[in-house]
Amino acid sequence: MRSLLTLLSGMPLGADADPGGISGWAIRIMETLGAPGAGLAVALENLFPPIPSEVILPLAGFTASQGDMSLAAAIAWTTFGSVAGAVVLYWIGALIGRERTRAIAARLPLIKVSDIDRTEAWFQRHGRKTVFFGRMIPLFRSFVSIPAGIERMPMATFLLFTTLGSLIWNSVFVVAGYVLGENRQVIEDYAGTYQNAVLAAGFLGVAAFVVVRVLAARRSRQRV
Repeated sequence: MRSLLTLLSGMPLGADADPGGISGWAIRIMETLGAPGAGLAVALENLFPPIPSEVILPLAGFTASQGDMSLAAAIAWTTFGSVAGAVVLYWIGALIGRERTRAIAARLPLIKVSDIDRTEAWFQRHGRKTVFFGRMIPLFRSFVSIPAGIERMPMATFLLFTTLGSLIWNSVFVVAGYVLGENRQVIEDYAGTYQNAVLAAGFLGVAAFVVVRVLAARRSRQRV
């Protein structure tokens, strides 16, 4: 079986053939550890969001298509990695806790403790859907575990909806990488567009929040 690095580069391995970056790093882990390596890469992606799962997951599918692991193993291990990373972030949120979160919010400009109360109430009503669908939103899929921990969502519930959401997201990208093989760049292009749209929406939301709070603060000062 030829090395994945050789297949991806189309030439013998060497300094110039190594794709480098995140792709090269993920390939080496999967070549060394197989399917568990794919799970490890995805777990690290959860803990360090700049590592994109949209690159790692299709690579796991491509690796499976080359016979280095089965498709089922690729999906199972990447989902296990997603859940493992999410659990670590859950416990970080639990360690921060509700009272410490409120204390931090009280010291932040433009943030009110009442914002935390509203967020808490919203999460109590929609926490399951947030955890489930949040696993399919770039960047947010990592951070959603922290409020779940802060609110001490029951672990069984957290694991169930994290696993279901991760299984769907991972399966789509792993299977696409398996089917498209060396043409998996198509997946990364579409995923990149989706991620940029999410980031743009998040930026606009934050900007709107800041503008509303600044204007409200000015009106309060003018009344005084």
